[in-house]
Amino acid sequence: MSRHRGAVPAPPTASAAITGLGVTTALGGDVASTWSALLAGECGVGLLDVGPPGGPTREYLAARAAVEPRTVLPPAKSSHCDRSAQFALVAAKEAWRDAGFDQEAGQGTRVAVVVGVGLGGLGTILEQNHRLETDGPDRVSPRTIPRMLPNHPAAEVGLMIGAKARVHTPVSACASGAEALAQGLELIRYGYADVVVAGGTEAALTPLAFAGFARLQALSTRHDDPGQASRPFDADRDGFVMGEGAGILVLESPEHAAARGARIHGHLTGAGITNDSHHVAQPAPGGTGCAAAVDAALRDAGLLPSHVQHINAHATSTPVGDLCEAQALTAVFGDELKEIAVSATKSAFGHTLGAAGAIEAVLTVLALRERTAPPVHSLDRLDPEIDTIGLNVVGRHPQPLPGAGPLAALSTSMGFGGHNVALAFTHTAA
Repeated sequence: MSRHRGAVPAPPTASAAITGLGVTTALGGDVASTWSALLAGECGVGLLDVGPPGGPTREYLAARAAVEPRTVLPPAKSSHCDRSAQFALVAAKEAWRDAGFDQEAGQGTRVAVVVGVGLGGLGTILEQNHRLETDGPDRVSPRTIPRMLPNHPAAEVGLMIGAKARVHTPVSACASGAEALAQGLELIRYGYADVVVAGGTEAALTPLAFAGFARLQALSTRHDDPGQASRPFDADRDGFVMGEGAGILVLESPEHAAARGARIHGHLTGAGITNDSHHVAQPAPGGTGCAAAVDAALRDAGLLPSHVQHINAHATSTPVGDLCEAQALTAVFGDELKEIAVSATKSAFGHTLGAAGAIEAVLTVLALRERTAPPVHSLDRLDPEIDTIGLNVVGRHPQPLPGAGPLAALSTSMGFGGHNVALAFTHTAA
């Protein structure tokens, strides 16, 4: 891999400094454990028996969180929150602490929150509907409505940190977490906030979600080998594996971060958002919408294709989706694509739906900071059609990125409904 391809421009003044990182996934309950397990080639996928309360169960592949959020949060808070909000609080608490803040950011600091969801409070809806049908309306929890609302995780994070600028909840299927970060960048750029806590969360390992995705034939059926079931870009991929968790980043205006002497992990320098307008559950042929989002993110960040060393791909492990994304990337990068290390981290912790783009954004920042592209732990044989395109997919071992000088990377997300989001990150420290 070329070590000196193109000098990455300094972060524009319209970038956002990334000062805090937080995640909880099937690999670990925080950033350090998730990252170390990812680099070690570990996998959080297993088999899970799910079914309606009192009804028959069915076995599905799933990537359940490595650390139960109820063991981390105070009992009183856990009991008030849907599982999706619990994950968001765990990740936000880590990110907030990592950014060097106490309970609140301090007087005069304008703090905003943007936390996206895909399915949101689905667990609460199913649980309370069962209670309604079996025990009657008087047994339904008085907290049902707040817990089932899509904005519930964002609202809880806002309450935790004292956010009084804005609190938003983008709902764009599997692109929700990435779109939250794009919105966070805009809030920083236009001066609506000094600090934005942004990301995504999901807790959808429910009978209805499994059944629905299974009926779409979107899920892997490799039950005999769960650890190898999620196989992005592999010739034998047969569908995705559902996961759960959350990813949160703290974004700040560079001026605010510098004034308080904050440690900066990197910069969010650009975002591109498009829509396919093609099909509710299939990407546009050739990945044209995804390509447009990637191109828009590069232009927004002031980057050229030659500046990029790493891409964390959406790559869910579906036959059509992975190929379309590979076609999209080659449409933008052309021959440069052979020099870019492409990771597909859903192989290790599944597809976390509305949280995916945010978790993968955290991992993209870490890849630049640590100068290491994480592995695709289940990749045995690259799809020949994708191989022909020239996609440089990282194999079962981490791939080093250039050891000195500035770096740039992209993270891509796609969602049902035709949503496409691409985020551009840079890291300038040696």
